[in-house]
Amino acid sequence: MGGHRPMRRIIKALFKFLLVVVPLLIIAVGAGMLWLSRSLAPLDGEISITGLSGPVTITRDANGVPHIKAATRADAAAGLGFVHAQERLWQMQVNRMAGQGRLSEMFGEPTIGTDRWLRTMSIDKAAEASLSVMDEATADMLEGYARGVNAWMNRKPQAFSSKLPPEFVILGVEPEPWKPVDTLTTIKMMSVSLSANVDDEADRLAFARLGFSGEEIDDLLPMLDADTPPPLPDLKALLGLESGPLEQASLDGVGEEMAMFDSVTAERASNNWVVSGSRTDTGKPILANDPHLALMAPSIWYLAHLEVTDEFDTPKNLIGASLPGAPFVFLGRNDKIAWGFTNTGTDAQDIFVERVNPENAEEYLTPSGWQPFETVSETIRVKGAEDVIFTRRATRHGPVLPGSYKNLESYLPDNTVAALQWVALATDDTTANAGPPLFTAETVSDYQALMHDFLTPMQAMVVADSEGSIGFISPGRVPVRDAANEVMGRAPVPGWDALYDWQGHLPYGQLPRQTNPEKGAIGTANTKIVGPDYAHFLTFDWEEPYRQNRVDELIVDATGTQTMETSRAAQGDIQSEALADLRDRFIEAVQPLEKSVETEGFISRLSSWDGKMSAGSGEPLVMMAWARQFMIEAYSDDLGAAFKNWFKIRATAVEKLVTGKSARNWCDRIDTDTEEQCPEILIESLDKGIADLKARFGDDAGSWDWGRIHIAHGEHRPFSQVEALSGFFSVDVPHQGGPFTLDRGQTTVGDDKRPYVNTHAASYRGIYDLADLDRSTFIQTTGQSGNVFSRHYRDFAETWAKVDAITIPAGPVADPKGTWRLSPRQDKPTTE
Repeated sequence: MGGHRPMRRIIKALFKFLLVVVPLLIIAVGAGMLWLSRSLAPLDGEISITGLSGPVTITRDANGVPHIKAATRADAAAGLGFVHAQERLWQMQVNRMAGQGRLSEMFGEPTIGTDRWLRTMSIDKAAEASLSVMDEATADMLEGYARGVNAWMNRKPQAFSSKLPPEFVILGVEPEPWKPVDTLTTIKMMSVSLSANVDDEADRLAFARLGFSGEEIDDLLPMLDADTPPPLPDLKALLGLESGPLEQASLDGVGEEMAMFDSVTAERASNNWVVSGSRTDTGKPILANDPHLALMAPSIWYLAHLEVTDEFDTPKNLIGASLPGAPFVFLGRNDKIAWGFTNTGTDAQDIFVERVNPENAEEYLTPSGWQPFETVSETIRVKGAEDVIFTRRATRHGPVLPGSYKNLESYLPDNTVAALQWVALATDDTTANAGPPLFTAETVSDYQALMHDFLTPMQAMVVADSEGSIGFISPGRVPVRDAANEVMGRAPVPGWDALYDWQGHLPYGQLPRQTNPEKGAIGTANTKIVGPDYAHFLTFDWEEPYRQNRVDELIVDATGTQTMETSRAAQGDIQSEALADLRDRFIEAVQPLEKSVETEGFISRLSSWDGKMSAGSGEPLVMMAWARQFMIEAYSDDLGAAFKNWFKIRATAVEKLVTGKSARNWCDRIDTDTEEQCPEILIESLDKGIADLKARFGDDAGSWDWGRIHIAHGEHRPFSQVEALSGFFSVDVPHQGGPFTLDRGQTTVGDDKRPYVNTHAASYRGIYDLADLDRSTFIQTTGQSGNVFSRHYRDFAETWAKVDAITIPAGPVADPKGTWRLSPRQDKPTTE
């Protein structure tokens, strides 16, 4: 018995220790949380700032939207910089460091590949060079914005409070002063997320390397019926490609470049429309816009109201979506006009295969002979690890891409590299100059004229004015290619052949535009924006036409009276023409075949489905699973290592296959002696898809709920990838819609862990009533604050998911929640 006494003493001592330590730990954690929670910006305060020309007041309303009143545009920019720093400083830090290729200084080894790619692009260097082409008004706003950001960062914090948001404290990061070039870098990063042609080019290169013909490649990446592109040439012969299976290493997908920040890769999707007053209930135009971008926490956008009182003859208001890191309202309205963007998707990127001199690896072949690469040594500083040093190379076309980017090293011939020419890398980028004139533009023609400076990324913009005009302009720098260039931007081309060099850019007067069209309405949704009479080439890689068809049906070609409510209903439309069509094709194809009782039951269930991607319904999930599994069964064996990069629900390609219009029978299994046909693969796919759904969501198919499964996931960088923190920092909300609906919800079907989660949707919705602009409505995806302790961190999420919105009138704030007063400090102006 006595042998138990030492153990009792140990237990007793341990118990006493825990009695002391556990409460201390609880107190310490609680104190730490309290300290971090006090990083929230006070709603009221005063501060003096060097360089202001007069006082600035910032009044927040009940939704956390700041109403900034200033004498000049530069002072208003300072106010916006101040509130951006208060609410979104971590987001600004991440975007700035990404643009500079310095993420690894904060996050360590997981982002080395991302930094290497972004450092190779030299986005920040192009931004720095572009400072020299900023006009005076833009330069003043950039300087003013930096003053506002730095004023908040340099303030003296409250007692017992964190000076910085929680992410800085947790990761031990100290932000550098904000500079005007950081704003231009941030704006250029939007081009990264909106430029997808390089992905299509890399896919076509991979398919050619696998030995597929031009017609077979067109099966996988179909052109629109409205286009008649020349046949894709034999890329194997053009580039000297070998044929055969790809290296297994390339199964890693996009490679390490986007391992942690893969959402910077591009998806092209957005909706906008404008309707003339002759077709509305008010007699004035109505304009609506919802740009689709990666879902982030906090939202990409920050709502704001800027009022400039003294710079012009009358006060000027600007209200809408601002981008943290920049002093402009990108989407919204002023006192006379409203506007909205979608991504045109113009072909502004070309991959050039450059032949390396086998006798001197420092040279590459040009039309005039061997020339040296431009080289710069780059050092990536890595938190907790050794620096990574590499040589950044460039050719006459642009930066040499890392071999692992899109697995290019697996596809390219020996002794070659790939260089990227891209308009976003221009060193004379005047895009930011389009920002300041938005305060004063009064007509559609004013707006179309000021967008002359907008170079990248090319956007399809609709605009309306209070006098009743509506219009459209698609500004941007569009490469001109030689008429004899049979590739026309669809695939990589030989860099040593001058035939494929760009011949300049389209003049602004030749870009697509409309004013007051006969139909009385204009709508765009990323598909072809020009008619057959348009003489110039923009791209062959338009988006699939399904959303455009719904915009035309509900708005452009509709016969009824249009209202704010009909536009809101259209933004929330969840009819999936694509999946309903595939459902019909699939069921027709499998009708003659024998099926199990369970399979017949699911087919019957889908037969009566109305095609709506409704929350609370199981049919959208079943149809998505069927389409997903069919693509895996039909294409993955043929594409092998190239499948993952290409894989998403490609409705036009699938429809072409199941209707027998493909150049190749992709349903035939390459590892069997028999020739399988699509109907039997469709039955197998449905059975496997249902089994997979049961394994994920339970056997009770009646309980499957598309809304809960298709959750809109707002990703926090980087804490959504930290399991212990993800639930705290991510913003998730059940969501309707799907990849092809106007209320879009793109799914990551290639991600086996979460194939039906919504990661790309309407990042902002605006509807503008030109009869009374104060009736206009606005919403973004999460909330105004980027501080997880704020009640405004996620308070917009459910409103957004319901396709509801708020108003932001230009007048005095009805229910002010606090006011900051910024006053001039009389010393030497500085942005540091």
